[in-house]
Amino acid sequence: MLEQIQAIRYVTPLREGGSLPGIVEADDDGTYVLKLRGAGQGLKALVAEVIVGEIGRAIGLHVPEMRAVRLDARIAKYEADEEVQDLLTASVGLNLGLDFLPGSFGYDGSQPPSPREAAMILWLDAFTANIDRTWSNPNLLVWHGQTWAIDHGAALYFHHGWPNRGSNPARFASQPFDASKHVLLAVADDLAPMHDALAAIVAVALINDVLALVPDEWLEPTQDMSDPEAVRTAYRLSLLARLDNPSAWLPRKDPS
Repeated sequence: MLEQIQAIRYVTPLREGGSLPGIVEADDDGTYVLKLRGAGQGLKALVAEVIVGEIGRAIGLHVPEMRAVRLDARIAKYEADEEVQDLLTASVGLNLGLDFLPGSFGYDGSQPPSPREAAMILWLDAFTANIDRTWSNPNLLVWHGQTWAIDHGAALYFHHGWPNRGSNPARFASQPFDASKHVLLAVADDLAPMHDALAAIVAVALINDVLALVPDEWLEPTQDMSDPEAVRTAYRLSLLARLDNPSAWLPRKDPS
């Protein structure tokens, strides 16, 4: 599982995103961007952050290090902002921390990644159905001259239907991906020549390792998936089914 640490001080909220993450200091002397379990997107957003972020790291992308951060009720009690206090109170327990990158700035196209790295980011987003990487919300940071991929909570949207429809790997496998508004589309190399190499990295063993990082308490059971291992199996089958069906979702470079 992700390494667990304890939040010792809530520093400030980050009001750029709708989920109202915040900066915290932890007992390992690190500073983290804290994604809260009590935010509107719920636990599934934290699960998507871990799965997609760790797959991205495995294929060679820059992704902030992640920790499972335990939040104590006493921290919420001393927060003056009522909205933030309510959110912290709803998030007591295990949350997701991403290493804070001090001095980083939002991607604006002035320092683009290499065409190969841009294609890898686009491939990751297409594979995981991450619709949230457009110019209106790039979810990329530039830090020390490198492009860092952040905020993957909107990916793997199929899991939001599990309480009603159950797991359907074939449906996710055949879901197309619209890359027309992707922030890196104009920069990226053609994805087709690199797909086989990336797919070989994202195989059963890696997916199992990534799923093992997700804390059990974030894997919400349903009528058809009664325990964390059953939920992990549903993610595994969905990801592998999509990996095996690139013709449905892999963006193609316009020859013109």
